[in-house]
Amino acid sequence: MTDRDFRGTQRPPAVAAPDPAPAGTEEHGARPALTAMLEARSVAVVGASARPGSLGERMIAELARSPAAPRTYLVNPRYAEIGGTACHPSLADLPEPVDLVLLGVPDAALAGQVGLAARRGDRGAVIFGGAFGDAPGGPAGTTVSLRDQIATLARDAGMALCGAGCMGFVNIGYGLRAIGYNEPDPLPAGPVALVTQSGSVFSALLRTRRALGFTVAVSSGQELVTAAAGYARYSLGLPQTRVLALVLEAMRDTRALEDVLRAASVSNIPVVLLTAGGSARGREMVAAHSGALAGADGAWEALADAYGAHRVRDLAEMTDTLEMFAIGRRAPRGGGIATVHDSGLERAHVADLADELDVPFGPIGPATTRRLGEVLDPGLEPANPLDMWGASARAQWQLTESLAALAGDPAVAAVALAVDLVPEFDGDRSYPDALAQAAARTTKPLAALASIPSAIDPDVAAELRAAGIPVLEGARSGLLALRHLLAHGGTAPRPAPPPPDPARRERWRAALRAGQLPPAEAFGLLGDYGIAVAQVCPAGTAAAALAAAAAIGYPVVLKTGEPGVAHKSDAGGVVLGIGDPAALAAAYAGLAARFGPRVLVCETAGPGVELSVGITADPGLGPLVVVGAGGVLVEHLADRAVALPPVDAAGARRMLSRLRVAPLLAGFRGQPPADPDAVAAAVTAVSAIACELGGALAALDINPLICGPSGAVAVDVLAVPAAPGP
Repeated sequence: MTDRDFRGTQRPPAVAAPDPAPAGTEEHGARPALTAMLEARSVAVVGASARPGSLGERMIAELARSPAAPRTYLVNPRYAEIGGTACHPSLADLPEPVDLVLLGVPDAALAGQVGLAARRGDRGAVIFGGAFGDAPGGPAGTTVSLRDQIATLARDAGMALCGAGCMGFVNIGYGLRAIGYNEPDPLPAGPVALVTQSGSVFSALLRTRRALGFTVAVSSGQELVTAAAGYARYSLGLPQTRVLALVLEAMRDTRALEDVLRAASVSNIPVVLLTAGGSARGREMVAAHSGALAGADGAWEALADAYGAHRVRDLAEMTDTLEMFAIGRRAPRGGGIATVHDSGLERAHVADLADELDVPFGPIGPATTRRLGEVLDPGLEPANPLDMWGASARAQWQLTESLAALAGDPAVAAVALAVDLVPEFDGDRSYPDALAQAAARTTKPLAALASIPSAIDPDVAAELRAAGIPVLEGARSGLLALRHLLAHGGTAPRPAPPPPDPARRERWRAALRAGQLPPAEAFGLLGDYGIAVAQVCPAGTAAAALAAAAAIGYPVVLKTGEPGVAHKSDAGGVVLGIGDPAALAAAYAGLAARFGPRVLVCETAGPGVELSVGITADPGLGPLVVVGAGGVLVEHLADRAVALPPVDAAGARRMLSRLRVAPLLAGFRGQPPADPDAVAAAVTAVSAIACELGGALAALDINPLICGPSGAVAVDVLAVPAAPGP
């Protein structure tokens, strides 16, 4: 096959369905398009080729390995037959609409072939090519992007579409290999459903030596029509799916993705999520500190946190976590881990890492301590983590009994034998045999935790995995996998939104439609939602500023009140600690000369920890609540938590506990603690603003919210209205 074989549609357009309908087409339209594509009974290979190593040849070969044996039609005008199978000149010549069209054609031919498939009534297609460039078809003879043209053709016809720029998919449970690249045969079957926008991750996970078996694996590529959520929803409907793995660069069809995560949470199916590049935001949301603080990653954080998805930071953590979940053993809630070591240094190393990663060790009880004391050689401490290495000839028995004793402790939810699992040149089998024997005596998760992946004996690892014992290939990634296991199922149900106040909602929506709120009015917005605010008086002359300060009481803070100065401190538009009229007059003169006459005279708030609390608008998820370090630290500390509203008091406390400044709120070095109820109430009030006014706000930024023992007080606020809709 050459690139010129499919430069354009080769035949006139076909009608939507042949007449009379051939046998076997009666149920062609009965199934949803995505199901029909993923469980295709009939497949057309467009761009089929006899040339060894070509995409067209690989598509035929991989499809032929499908246990489901779908009816297969080869399409290429250059061949009469390939390997003894007739080859049709065009899709238009096929005797029936098909469930799936594999498109191995140049980009220039894609629109024509997709359009032909759409008119024929074909249900789905895989586009392996990148679909780059433009195509005619825009208004008044203009061009549109080829991807947009293809998406419109397929979407208007109700077709499912995998790609462009993808590796295809395999439905292992059904027995279909819709791929154009050579993958293992047979493919590893198991409980993991994989949806990845990365083709390289698709192949790497299918080819890994790890104990990962799949129900469905999809390389979704550019997702011109069918987004990751669609494949994930299909996968959750398969009884064999017990783990969902998502590798995503862009957040497409956000509401459907939210529904999938909600459904997985209800069904107690772990979702392991690796993201890269942030969500497809469409525009920067840095009008206020809250948007900058949330960053491109904030939407993913909020989505995962809301539905208990397990976010992983790299592929090593992902594969360890998937293997840990794939064995099917779940950790009891509320317990910690226990580890058994053959090295004192590595025990200390794992303990240090676990402390850094916030992986708890289970505090073992007296009965467990007593049993370990009976098992260990004299001089070894019965503790968790446990160093059991001695000179005893009973090492395997000691190891088995130690693992079993720790697994039997109520405070222990999962046990790991933390050894390097290196090849044993003397043939010793103490480690794998002890693990197997201990695993037979507990229903709790039991794993091998290795530190150096390249030193692991592959034969022993394969043996353990075949016995249902994960081999975690890194101390850090393995401990993180155990942390995910401990955390699974601990997400509280999503709270109901607070009852709306229709009059308040309409009042502030109208104010925001009129433009950006003046500073004093923005403080009024906060007060209307129950957030304590410092006294603020606007002034436009020195005399008015002096009168306001006299009413509030010295010392006061003077800020510029001119519109367009979003971050007043950064611009030098704030003067603190003004103690008398003379100082106020001087400060007013300076601000008026640099910014203009309008100022705000503000009450000086009491001492406390400064937080930033606000709202940023995500184009897919809508408003997000953001909490972080405030004051001048907002720009310098990557310290924030992001959540989907509604956020209740418990959710607010969880957000605050994740901040690096959380110890300051609890009282630090003799400082009094902030009132935790008042701080949480301020966060929930901001969540209420997000619920009622989210569509009308582009951003809300309270910075700082001063949190002290007597409450939480907002001393500066910026409210940015959303751009008018069409």
